[in-house]
Amino acid sequence: MPNPKPLPVVLTDVERQVLLGWARRRTTAQALALRSRIVLACAENLSNGRIAEELATSRNTVSKWRARFVADRLQGLSDEPRPGAPRRITDEQVETVILKTLEEAPSGPETHWSTRSMASAAGMSQTAVSRIWRAYGLTPHLAETWQLSTDPLFIDKVRDIAGIYLDPPRYALVLAVDEQTAPPALDRAALVLPATQAPLSRSRARRGATGLFTALDVGSGAVLTEQRRKRAERDFLRFLTTVDHAVPAGLDLHLICDNDAGHKTEAVRRWLARRPRCHVHFAPTSSSWSILVERWCTELTRRRLSQPVHQAVVELEADLRAWISEWHTHPKAFVWTRTTTQIRDAVTAYCQ
Repeated sequence: MPNPKPLPVVLTDVERQVLLGWARRRTTAQALALRSRIVLACAENLSNGRIAEELATSRNTVSKWRARFVADRLQGLSDEPRPGAPRRITDEQVETVILKTLEEAPSGPETHWSTRSMASAAGMSQTAVSRIWRAYGLTPHLAETWQLSTDPLFIDKVRDIAGIYLDPPRYALVLAVDEQTAPPALDRAALVLPATQAPLSRSRARRGATGLFTALDVGSGAVLTEQRRKRAERDFLRFLTTVDHAVPAGLDLHLICDNDAGHKTEAVRRWLARRPRCHVHFAPTSSSWSILVERWCTELTRRRLSQPVHQAVVELEADLRAWISEWHTHPKAFVWTRTTTQIRDAVTAYCQ
């Protein structure tokens, strides 16, 4: 007896765009991504057998999701509800949350959706938004790109840094050091001269930033900072000298830095040679995630600099000093938990 002819699948433009988004986004749950690819292949009039072969799944699976889509369209691709209390969230509300998460950005100062901001925008509870995100594998807080380090000494450097974080040496202070041309958080719309003069040029407007040198005490979360308008070699050496004077003489000093060329100059080497208690540990290239001070800089950007509300550099610098002073009242230590083996396995899995 010949096999029955597969149910035809015809997609609207909106359905095709939604399915392509679910299939391509790396934040989509794998089950939903596979179902989306099945339906897209069905719309190309391919047989169930050929689709199963191309997507490495079974013929029955293809037939099941073809039929579910024809019957219930996009809503049919979600898992069937289990026995329990009746649903209080409608399909339209679920669709609103999904579309907002995937296609829109928050209107406030946040750069990505949180469960609280989405709950406020969609008129739902935070718990409901969390459940929808888990069901569809949505993780707007995670970055969709990753830059892989090509440092030939990647494992050795990670082992060195992770070992210091997880088991810091006795009678020593571990500081994660970074320098930023930051905080370009000036209000460009306000960068104009009096009405009788011309607006500021792009080159002059770009000067509306200040350099921030930061050393984070890994153990306590306290920070030592200096603001400088430039990032010359002598500025970095002055900051190192400030750090050296601030740390009691009886403690060794372990500095975790990135691979910036300014950290490896001959002047820096001479400065370190004259101070045997100072030990520098360089992070692998393209691995700023291994320097815990970057986590502190993220807090600074998110909580203070996410909106360009400053109309002058002096205002920006004053705001930075105020926030740093506030941080000192309740410093927070960022705890490192990953071992070298876990990091190596994660990178290996990503490469595969």
